[in-house]
Amino acid sequence: MHSCIYQGQVSHRRFHPVRHDFRYSLFMMYVDLAELDSLFDPYWFWSAHRAAPARFRRSDHCGDATVPLDETIRDLVAAQAGFRPAGPIRLLTHFSYFGYSFNPMSAYYCFDHDGALEAVVLEVSNMPWRQMHPYVLTGGRPIANNGLRYEFAKTFHVSPFMPLDMHYVCKLAPPGERLALALENWRDGARRFDAHLHFERQEISSGSLARVLATDPLATLRVTSLIHWQALKLWRKRTPVYDRPANRDAA
Repeated sequence: MHSCIYQGQVSHRRFHPVRHDFRYSLFMMYVDLAELDSLFDPYWFWSAHRAAPARFRRSDHCGDATVPLDETIRDLVAAQAGFRPAGPIRLLTHFSYFGYSFNPMSAYYCFDHDGALEAVVLEVSNMPWRQMHPYVLTGGRPIANNGLRYEFAKTFHVSPFMPLDMHYVCKLAPPGERLALALENWRDGARRFDAHLHFERQEISSGSLARVLATDPLATLRVTSLIHWQALKLWRKRTPVYDRPANRDAA
């Protein structure tokens, strides 16, 4: 089984125009889309195709909800990168917990038949507008620890406290016993913000699923609450606010 739970910490650091840092614990699900249909059949409180306290919902992700998600992602990569991933697609994401779902960012890792990572799709959502935008990343530059570095323009308005005229640097590696992902915002040659995920792998079992659901039953609601709490802190620090572009294509 390639699907698992990843648990660890997420940290955010803002460097300009005010300094603002925070860190909190988090778990996310990592699912091989080919395993998803029957993955949670043995577990009462988890499901990918019926109502359950912890549920994967196709409608929470990009594309037509009537089209299988792996097909949507393969089509998206083909349209933007000129090739169609032929191997497994594995998704790092939050599920819906007790009916509530919000994903600031989900990541699709697209592998070739030999197990090499050939594309990544970052599915980014914004708050409070709850729009969604996928970034297709290919041709990453190799870096240390079997990692890859991607650079790409910011074309989607995410936070009211961050302008659109920035570019991203994303550093990641194929998930294994550990998962690390860094996303940096750059503007005028300076890093203005970064976010880091540092997770450790846990096998899916009745015990591990029960533990994460019992200790963080409203995980997605907690994430949303923390976003608003940190926004309040930024507002109190008089951080500049940027309007969302009126043009949805450049949102």
